[in-house]
Amino acid sequence: MSDDTNSAGRSFPPTGDAELRVRRIQDKLQQLLRQRDLLQKENGRLREDIRSLQEDLLDRTTKLELLQQQVEILKATQAAMSEDEKRALEKRLGQYIREIDRCIAMLGE
Repeated sequence: MSDDTNSAGRSFPPTGDAELRVRRIQDKLQQLLRQRDLLQKENGRLREDIRSLQEDLLDRTTKLELLQQQVEILKATQAAMSEDEKRALEKRLGQYIREIDRCIAMLGE
């Protein structure tokens, strides 16, 4: 029996070819491990981004609720405000609302 066959009669590739295949498999494994590490780092960064955005959303939601309460109070005392003051207040409230909507949209992505 020659060195290229086993007891079942199956032939094996030459040793050089087997070493080349093993080397290719090892290279591919190393590439996959590097890719996994990069993906794990990205996953951690994205989780931190989500946590930060959720905190920001909570803060802004709290501010929005406070502003809505203030609007209700201002509506009750609206007669005492000038038109310029009313416009400035509406502009500021609109900015807050747009910022909160932006944060909500970012969380939805």
